[in-house]
Amino acid sequence: MQEAGAIRAAALEAVEDVDPHVVYERIEALLDQEPMAPGVFTVACASAILERSGRTIDDLAAEDALAERAAGVQLIYSGLSRTRALASDPPWTRGDAERGNLDVLVADILVARGFYLLARTEASDEAVAVVRAFGRDQTIAHETDDAISHDLERDVFELAAVAGATAAGTTPSPQLREFATDLGRDGARTLPGTLEEQLTAVISVDSSGTDGVRTSADH
Repeated sequence: MQEAGAIRAAALEAVEDVDPHVVYERIEALLDQEPMAPGVFTVACASAILERSGRTIDDLAAEDALAERAAGVQLIYSGLSRTRALASDPPWTRGDAERGNLDVLVADILVARGFYLLARTEASDEAVAVVRAFGRDQTIAHETDDAISHDLERDVFELAAVAGATAAGTTPSPQLREFATDLGRDGARTLPGTLEEQLTAVISVDSSGTDGVRTSADH
């Protein structure tokens, strides 16, 4: 998928200055394996909203940097997903402390760079909310010994809806938010083949209202 390649390239560009090189290589390997669904969904939301008003992604000003927004969403997801994997299957218990320590560093870098890409966008507060919710969920999972849930995916897809909708100059409607969280309910590896049609139907209901973008006061 063309969008996935562009998002992966933007994500790698955001971490290209990471040193030492072994850390960058590990990031590159993880992003090569990682599904780009959250980032692709960010672009799809923007595209559907723009199309509704007779525009396309090409009409966005360069400073809107949609690919960077999508990469920011993707990096945050990849970092938190790696953290969750380390918590559920600690490599230290298998005697692989070196890989575990490296992946902890990588996860921190991915989340930090994702925040950087979204910091000056309308999705910044939503990104903070995702990380806070993830921390709470992981604490509860650790204390109750629960299996991995898909709360992270639901939150990340909602973040993607905010990042994509605001890039197109509007706020995500409750219907779009609900659609996003439903997509994340079963994980984030794939997107439905009918995504474009489904988004068009959701956007047509109403994505031009004033409600939608949450602030930190809402959490």
